[in-house]
Amino acid sequence: LGLCISRASASVLNLNCCLVLLPMCRVLLAFLRGSQKVASKKTRRLLDKSKTFHVTCGVTICIFSVLHVAAHLVNALNFSENYNEDFLALNAANYRGEDPRKLLFATVPGLTGVIMVLVLFLMCTASTYAIRVSNYDIFWYTHNLFFVFYMLLMLHVSGGVLKYQTNLEEHPPGCFNPNKTLQENMTVPTAFEELFPGYTTEPFPEDLSVPEPFVQNNFMRICSEGPKFQSHFPETWFWISGPLCLYCMERLYRYIRSNKPVTITSVISHPSNVLEVRMMKDDFKARPGQYVILHCPRVSALESHPFTLTMCPTDTKATIGVHLKVVGDWTERFRDLLLLHSNQDTEILPIFQQRRYPKLYVDGPFGSPFEESLNYEVSLCVAGGIGVTPFASILNTLLDDWKRYKLRRLYFIWVCRDIESFRWFADLLCMLHDKLWQENRPDYVNIQLYLSQTDGMQKIIGEKYQALNSRLLIGRPQWKLLFGEIAKCNRRKTIGVFCCGPNKISKILHKLSNSSNSYGTRFEYNKESFS
Repeated sequence: LGLCISRASASVLNLNCCLVLLPMCRVLLAFLRGSQKVASKKTRRLLDKSKTFHVTCGVTICIFSVLHVAAHLVNALNFSENYNEDFLALNAANYRGEDPRKLLFATVPGLTGVIMVLVLFLMCTASTYAIRVSNYDIFWYTHNLFFVFYMLLMLHVSGGVLKYQTNLEEHPPGCFNPNKTLQENMTVPTAFEELFPGYTTEPFPEDLSVPEPFVQNNFMRICSEGPKFQSHFPETWFWISGPLCLYCMERLYRYIRSNKPVTITSVISHPSNVLEVRMMKDDFKARPGQYVILHCPRVSALESHPFTLTMCPTDTKATIGVHLKVVGDWTERFRDLLLLHSNQDTEILPIFQQRRYPKLYVDGPFGSPFEESLNYEVSLCVAGGIGVTPFASILNTLLDDWKRYKLRRLYFIWVCRDIESFRWFADLLCMLHDKLWQENRPDYVNIQLYLSQTDGMQKIIGEKYQALNSRLLIGRPQWKLLFGEIAKCNRRKTIGVFCCGPNKISKILHKLSNSSNSYGTRFEYNKESFS
């Protein structure tokens, strides 16, 4: 039973160790998302579940690893206690009663298995939400132990503990070996052996006929030789070699693509600990809603982090930009390196000081579900705090030229705790509002700003923000009423719902998107999820 469970769990582990790497191939996912061959919107939405798929495979690996280890602990005990000299090739133990701990710590399969369990334990515990939020560095460094895990996995399956019979035709299961049976059952008296020391029992004559009823018995066949066993060829290599090579080739391609540092043109410190970095990179193309991975060697030699593009390159400008919230050690060190005087609220560094910027490498761009927001006729975009960054690039793109896209109406909902947060993109919203009014399309974008916490100040400071002050509401949105109003105004249409914010808001929007309405309006839910 232990061998059966270990073999079955190993097959499940092979499959999941193969699949868990595929969602991490970001370039492949971005290519599929932007490829014309994947024309179905529903199919492209499946790519948004890449992180969920990765986590599911990881949890499955943990569960079946426990089952696999438990089965092999039973196997080690059985190999020791049930040692049989008749089948030396099948015995993992060297003698009866051998300490099972030797099989675990003194053999290649056992030792690599123990180390893999320790590595997997570190990766799993560091992947919990509490550790990722409190100390992302621990999660990042331990997760990169996956390469050690896969190297040990290849060594683990090369031990050849489990074997199979190679001569089933010559020695079928349950066969009868006359020579061996007679030699084992025949006993010679001791006195006879003393008188005739050279006497040996004659082997069973090969030409002696066996009674026909004995031969025709359903459960008895004559075997011509003893059983022969050989180790299984490690099937794990077939499962993981392809995805592992694909992942390694992609990482090599990403390294070559991002080995040249970008040119930082300006750094702006916004209210509420938000930093904006604008830069330029040669031959860089990106679609609205995509994200990049930033790597600054002076901050960390190995660590890198994803940030959504808030400004994409266009035909008229080659500048790209990101907004990042300073909430951890990496972003704090990055901010201190970029800002000459970090205590100032706002600072735009001039061109002649660019030599003081640290080297910054940009890897990407990579796809996200927000790319689909321009492919709907009507889209509802909901942002919570700094979650507005994916929509900033979309608004910038619409400001550049909104007529080239399928989108004909955009509902933009932005919820913030403090009034100063709206100033991150207040200028962008006002410029887009004024442009649409000038082109006689004021209904193209419906902007609603919600201030969830207030201290009596209810207006965005500045006369130029009057268009936003009239759209500023106190409290939280009434999501059910909002969905009902949007469904009523867009009867029998499919509306794309895009959310980047707290899980609480995400769950509410997901539930409302799946609920039916009397207007025949269909809501399709999408959520930001960095892979």
